[in-house]
Amino acid sequence: MSTSTETETEPAKPRTARAGSHGAGPLPTAPCSVVWSKGHAYVLEGFRARWVGVDDRGRPQALSGDELQRRGWSRTRHH
Repeated sequence: MSTSTETETEPAKPRTARAGSHGAGPLPTAPCSVVWSKGHAYVLEGFRARWVGVDDRGRPQALSGDELQRRGWSRTRHH
């Protein structure tokens, strides 16, 4: 029985991690669109098809759409 409880809790973790991206739908595709991920704003550079923002130390950071989907994102800022 303890094995089934462990199996039930394990799948719940990935669902929680992805909840932000699923609730927001597909990433915007218009250049200069803004989304939020982990408390930071990211802007879509249309000509390079990458999302640019800063990391926790203020250093420039560029992410692909797939990377942003994995991290979780939303159209509004929330913690």
